[in-house]
Amino acid sequence: MAAVQWRSRGRNYEAELQRCRPEAALVEFGDYHPLKSIMVTDTKTRRGARKGSTSSSSSSSSSAPPDPLSSMLDGTDPLSMFAAASATETPAMSHSASTGDLGRKKWEKEKEEEVVGPDFEPWSLKRGEILARFTTTEKLSINLFMGSDRGNAPSPGSTAVSEKVRTRLEELDDLEEGSQRELLNLSQQEYANRIEELNQSLKEAWASDQKVKALKIVIQCSKLLSDTSVIQFYPSKFVLITDILDTFGRLVYDRIWTMCSDPRPLPDSFTVDDVNDTAKETCLNWFFKIASIRELLPRLYVEAAILKCNRFLNKCGIQETLPRLTAMIRGIGDPLVAAYTRAYLCRVGVEVAPHLKDSLNRNFFDLLGTFRQISSESVKNQLVLQRVEVPEYLTLYSPAISWILQCIAYRAPEARTSANGDDGEMQEAGEQVSAFKDCNTEVVLVKVSHSALLLNSVMRAFRPEFVAARATDFIGMIKDCDEAGFPKHLLFGSLGRSVACADPPESERLTILNEAWKVVTKVRSPQDYVNCAEIWVEFTCRHFTKREVNTVLADIIKHMTPDRAFEDAYPQLQSVIRKILTYFHDFSVLFSMERFLPFLDMFQKDSVRVEVCRSIMEVFIRHQVEPTRDPVILNAMLHICKTMHDSV
Repeated sequence: MAAVQWRSRGRNYEAELQRCRPEAALVEFGDYHPLKSIMVTDTKTRRGARKGSTSSSSSSSSSAPPDPLSSMLDGTDPLSMFAAASATETPAMSHSASTGDLGRKKWEKEKEEEVVGPDFEPWSLKRGEILARFTTTEKLSINLFMGSDRGNAPSPGSTAVSEKVRTRLEELDDLEEGSQRELLNLSQQEYANRIEELNQSLKEAWASDQKVKALKIVIQCSKLLSDTSVIQFYPSKFVLITDILDTFGRLVYDRIWTMCSDPRPLPDSFTVDDVNDTAKETCLNWFFKIASIRELLPRLYVEAAILKCNRFLNKCGIQETLPRLTAMIRGIGDPLVAAYTRAYLCRVGVEVAPHLKDSLNRNFFDLLGTFRQISSESVKNQLVLQRVEVPEYLTLYSPAISWILQCIAYRAPEARTSANGDDGEMQEAGEQVSAFKDCNTEVVLVKVSHSALLLNSVMRAFRPEFVAARATDFIGMIKDCDEAGFPKHLLFGSLGRSVACADPPESERLTILNEAWKVVTKVRSPQDYVNCAEIWVEFTCRHFTKREVNTVLADIIKHMTPDRAFEDAYPQLQSVIRKILTYFHDFSVLFSMERFLPFLDMFQKDSVRVEVCRSIMEVFIRHQVEPTRDPVILNAMLHICKTMHDSV
């Protein structure tokens, strides 16, 4: 019997591999989501055991078990709705090289506009000034959050999924119901220390993976911003508590960014397409937790704190969220609380989207509308109860308004059609100043005193070049303001800061000085007087001769000598000396001023007098290069050196 020879059949492995693979189907992001019911279609191929066998395909569909969260949302899954909305976004593609270059340049320009540059004065520089300016000797109170264990015990007989859902829902209900401990009679420093303790507790809770506890701390701190029982301290309280909000926003953003950085780091200029589904789901979870906060103020502040996280979800997320939050602020009844809420929204908004001017402008004009409440009975009763005068109350708005105006003015269009050829920022500011002038009639129904507050904020917020070029116009508006609502010397102080940094037209300088000094010299309070006079000394030294400077020194001596008022104003008087020494290096001219040496006699505290003499001596050594035989200079310098010698 002949031996049977077995042959292996020829096979095309590449073709078989292609047949065995499941059919590839494009899955849109809106069609798939982890919390949406899933329909799976699988195509399988069976290989026959013998030659010539045919392959048959079978298709099977399986549906995932219903999502327990979906049953609580009336059939509408907000995550899927969000995903479906984001799926409709398709990037535009260019079809030519020239069009592509134009598109790339436009994209680069937009990216530059979306980043705050070094020319923007950061909040950190204003923070210390606010804390130093708005202080109080009144006793303060604070509610400290104490953790709650509610919702941690498992429910018997429940499945793993339902237990997890129930626990999360109980945590959401418990966000605002943790036990609290109220601390009373705290000094300002003790209050600041307690707030810092809460900031550290937030970081520790986050590091130990107690995210819900961290959120509870932030909510409780946000609630403190509704308390205006010590109204003079409110701006400083705002600074301290928003530090905690900033910490929380940074922690949430860094966590989600880290989830997107595995295995490769996420670039700073990432898009929504670079974010994985897990990070998006976590980000949405945070927004939904915040949306469950019942009280308006903490819900606003906490969502504003994580505004930047919208970058992980939607290309237009920030652009859509800012107008919504701006409109929500209209529900805050207290005008001071509403003003600082708008300031915080502008602060976080300008950091992530400085190009979105519409929302910033809307914040400002809404702020104008809230000024009608300043004359309401509730505000008047509150001021009477706390014994706060209206001018002092209005100054509490200054940091918030100044910051909002700074955000509006930042990177205004460089070129804008105008009759006088000004740039965009100046024209925009001019329109706002015009609105302030008409503040009593058509734009906003508020008193003229409130326009003084806004005018002061304009001069503090906009560039000195803009204010100095229109100094005469600003003086006219200052004259029209009501003295009872906002002191004019504060307005002239703000004007003086601008004209000291930027030069007004030469033909107007003497008029500006005369108009300003008419108001300054009439100020009765020595402290208010010297605060304003100190500012205008620099303008006088910069643009005028020793005659005008000597006149200013004589007026300062006249106001500060009675009742030895100079003893409470040594820092301001030292600042006057420093400014004079900055612009006058010829000591023959300096000592020829009749009032310079009498001005030095007001420094009667030994330590202060020695410090002033040392500063004069340092300038003399630096600039007096040639020998001198001038008896006036020799006599004055010997007196200064003797003062320094006697202190050793």
